[in-house]
Amino acid sequence: MPIKADRWIRAMAAAHRMIEPFNASQVAEGMISYGLSSYGYDLRVADDFKIFSPPNGVTLNPKSIPPEYYRDHHGQFCDIPPNGYVLGRTVEYLRIPRNVLTLCVGKSTYARSGILVNVTPFEPEWEGYVTVSIANTAPAPVRVFANEGLCQVLFFESDEPCEISYKDRKGKYDVQRRIEFPKIEKRN
Repeated sequence: MPIKADRWIRAMAAAHRMIEPFNASQVAEGMISYGLSSYGYDLRVADDFKIFSPPNGVTLNPKSIPPEYYRDHHGQFCDIPPNGYVLGRTVEYLRIPRNVLTLCVGKSTYARSGILVNVTPFEPEWEGYVTVSIANTAPAPVRVFANEGLCQVLFFESDEPCEISYKDRKGKYDVQRRIEFPKIEKRN
């Protein structure tokens, strides 16, 4: 009989320090929920944001967006401009086991306000604070609250470990300690 998803996540969090800090139940009173859910884990956004504000008239190149196009914002909330976005990072630090892949999706409370959260999959043996892109598709500013739930991680366990992990490949976003800007590898 397969193990229940919430028990599996709890066991993996204990055995691999997969999510730190880890809340073994949903925390929801008076806030957007975070913590362990039935089949995933709701991550919180920290109070550190990078608000995207490029000069007018520039064409953006995802291979080389200058860091000065972002302005720092620290606080208990961040108001995202209409049709704008910010980068944030999670409160939780993740360590993905070698036989696990994750997908991360936005929470419905924010989606109903026009907020889209984009995070790529966390590959086997990736670790770090997650850099999240939080886009406001609404025609008005939308407030995002620090230290509250922002997105949910879904975990997929393989029957066997992968042959080459993110750590083996020396992935460019491994062991993130802060919000990371886009990086392009230079190859010899």
